[in-house]
Amino acid sequence: AARIIQNMDPTADPCKDFYQYACGGWLNRHVIPETSSRYSIFDILRDELEIILKGVLETPDQGDREAFRKAKILYKSCMNESLIEQRDSLPLLEALIMVGDWPVASADWNKTKEPNWSMEEKLSIMNSRFNKRVLIDMFVWNDDRDSSRHIIYIDQPSLGMPSRDYYFNGGNYQRVREAYLQFMITIAKMIREDKNMSKDDSFVQEEMAKVMELETEIAN
Repeated sequence: AARIIQNMDPTADPCKDFYQYACGGWLNRHVIPETSSRYSIFDILRDELEIILKGVLETPDQGDREAFRKAKILYKSCMNESLIEQRDSLPLLEALIMVGDWPVASADWNKTKEPNWSMEEKLSIMNSRFNKRVLIDMFVWNDDRDSSRHIIYIDQPSLGMPSRDYYFNGGNYQRVREAYLQFMITIAKMIREDKNMSKDDSFVQEEMAKVMELETEIAN
């Protein structure tokens, strides 16, 4: 109650400016940081929680339960920047092999990989190994008709860009769409370079244009 009162501005007339009356105290005490597009009590709590979690994850192992040990291992692996730099693109290249390689980053994918490539198998690998849903989202959740049991749900996954609007609308949406396509082209070129493949910009652009076309059809 004290916090709510503190974030109000009782000097304002609620009949003339209710927003100032309800939130004026907050506006006077808080400035949106330059690194943020918004600032609310939830953002403050999230920042405080991150500091607490950082302290917990950096404490030495003391007979922790398995979940804590896994969290600390993951945190340490992310903080080991020297090893990350040393490995460079190797983890990504290994991940591509697991999912059947990438045609745009392969010299003869149609001949060597496609005959044994199975969409069902690769979708399940993407889901189980990388927690990435492609084309189909499948998960287990409470049954809406019977809360005592769980059932399998099948749904549409998220798109490559935040919403359908980005694939069809003009203005800022179009600029993001163009940058998204250029990002895909840049990544493909980088991977081809890391695999010591010949430079073929026209081929990369054509392949990524096909990817964009497919995503647009899915969004539609």
